Amino acid sequence: MNDIFITENFLLQSDTAAALYHQYARDLPIIDYHCHLPPRQIAEDHRFENLTQIWLCGDHYKWRLMRANGIDERYITGEATDLEKFQKWAQTVPNTLRNCMYHWVHLELNRPFGISDRLLNPATAESIWQDCNAKLAQTGFSARGIMKRMNVVLACTTDDPADSLEHHRAIAEDRSFDIRVLPTFRPGAGMAVESPEAFNTWVDKLTAAAEVDIRDFDTYLDAIRRRHQFFHDMGCRLSDHGIETVYAADYRQDEIRKIFDKVRGGGLPDAEGIVKFKSAMLYELAVMDHQAGWTQQIHYGALRNNNTRMFERLGPDSGYDSIGECQIARPLAGLLDRLDRSGQLPRTILYNLNPRDNELIASMIGNFQDARTPGKMQFGPAWWYLDQIDGMTRQIEAMSNAGLLSRFVGMTTDSRSFLSYTRHEYFRRLLCNILGGEMDAGLLPDDMELIGNLVADTCYHNAATYFGFDLPK
Repeated sequence: MNDIFITENFLLQSDTAAALYHQYARDLPIIDYHCHLPPRQIAEDHRFENLTQIWLCGDHYKWRLMRANGIDERYITGEATDLEKFQKWAQTVPNTLRNCMYHWVHLELNRPFGISDRLLNPATAESIWQDCNAKLAQTGFSARGIMKRMNVVLACTTDDPADSLEHHRAIAEDRSFDIRVLPTFRPGAGMAVESPEAFNTWVDKLTAAAEVDIRDFDTYLDAIRRRHQFFHDMGCRLSDHGIETVYAADYRQDEIRKIFDKVRGGGLPDAEGIVKFKSAMLYELAVMDHQAGWTQQIHYGALRNNNTRMFERLGPDSGYDSIGECQIARPLAGLLDRLDRSGQLPRTILYNLNPRDNELIASMIGNFQDARTPGKMQFGPAWWYLDQIDGMTRQIEAMSNAGLLSRFVGMTTDSRSFLSYTRHEYFRRLLCNILGGEMDAGLLPDDMELIGNLVADTCYHNAATYFGFDLPK
């Protein structure tokens, strides 16, 4: 069988680029420091019955493209069989040319399934379905098996502060599994005072989880601190905020206490009060991260649930979110400056979803590097709509021009799929192609060891050091 698309030198457009990838990047372990994998599936070593279950269920990237291709919702999130859904996806794939999904699909068929002799289309759908399902029936293609095949050494999931982390505990106590799976503290529900009913339901869950009688804002923070410590004891070293924009309004503590009391009583704060509460929470949570030696991540810029009709039908995370726009420079500078002035700015990774902000973020992080921690402030990898060739290249260019690519902590999957680890491969190939091309053009020294070490650091070693995970360097 011959490779017809995903060859060993896919994306590598010169001998120099190929040498960088194969000698310095290809075989490095994967640190996936931000993902959305279900911990239960890892703890139980979940077995997927077929390709649809591991590939299409919950994947709103694919759902959006199927809708754009005129596929009825029955075959996307509806009652159609798994085989019928896969057939409709196979019908869609040839129409995704020039979308990054065309690359991802064939990378994921290549690894871990070993399929590189066929492009996915209606004519090959049956054979690919059968071959992949046969592999999924094997022990080595369980959730854990795939992680091992992809050379993952650590994955950080995304977890609610009120979660029991029982599945993380089970994973950690299982001596037969040597991949570390750590929680990430995601306290978004604890800021959402614009939805009093949902907020109060969550605070009640927090009360039970923290075993704290939450009577006011001060005891509310005490409960969150207790859960923060619990996560720390379970190995957590990162927090994550998924927010539309950054909040840094001026506020007084007595105002925040009154807002909290109002919401707990079922009241809705005005727009100014909502922003003040979110501003206070971002600050307090960052202080907790600094005290614990954690890294805070801020993913901003998504405009969510734009289609009301489909939100009411399917709920969130179903493919109706897009890139938003917001004023970001002043509030972001305000938040970081306030933390810096009080000496409590934690290591921080900033992820923008709107590419217009690339140079803004790349220059902003330079304002708050502390001259002690290499790469303390990070421009996070391209994500969601941007983790494709153009978006990743522009992120690398902006970061390189304003700061130090050599200190970058590299790629993440930011995914719910066990097949998404090829996004690390995609990033590594692209990085090597960029650097190899510049070596050939005389823009970088023709020094394979010098540039190769930069590649290896960016793809693995920087992350192994930066987060304090105690991994092999």
